[in-house]
Amino acid sequence: MVNRVLQPQELEVFYVIPALRREFALRLKKAGRTQKDIAKLLGVTDAAVSQYISSKRAAIVEFPPSITEEISSSIKKLDSELSFTREIQHLLRVTRHTRVICQLHEKLGTAPKGCTVCFDHEKDQGQVQRN
Repeated sequence: MVNRVLQPQELEVFYVIPALRREFALRLKKAGRTQKDIAKLLGVTDAAVSQYISSKRAAIVEFPPSITEEISSSIKKLDSELSFTREIQHLLRVTRHTRVICQLHEKLGTAPKGCTVCFDHEKDQGQVQRN
């Protein structure tokens, strides 16, 4: 539980990206990749991969089936650190679009149920407005 309101980008950095790395690590390990290869591909240490695999890191976030299907699709496209970055960016857009980020915000208790404040700007069709 966090004691302050987090910005969506903070949720992504502290929770979503590590959870996506965990999912990638688990699936790549299951596919027979070595821990060292996984670490290089994900841009993390061998120790981080070990913690992802043993659920000691990034265990708080559980993705819905729609996101896990996207992760499965992304796994097939991995061949370098750059492709991992591309796929993470794609998955972050999906978590925003499907409002998974909102569900996490509510789960952490830092946003009221049904909050849409992070997406209110979308109704302005991308125009920057000042008060």
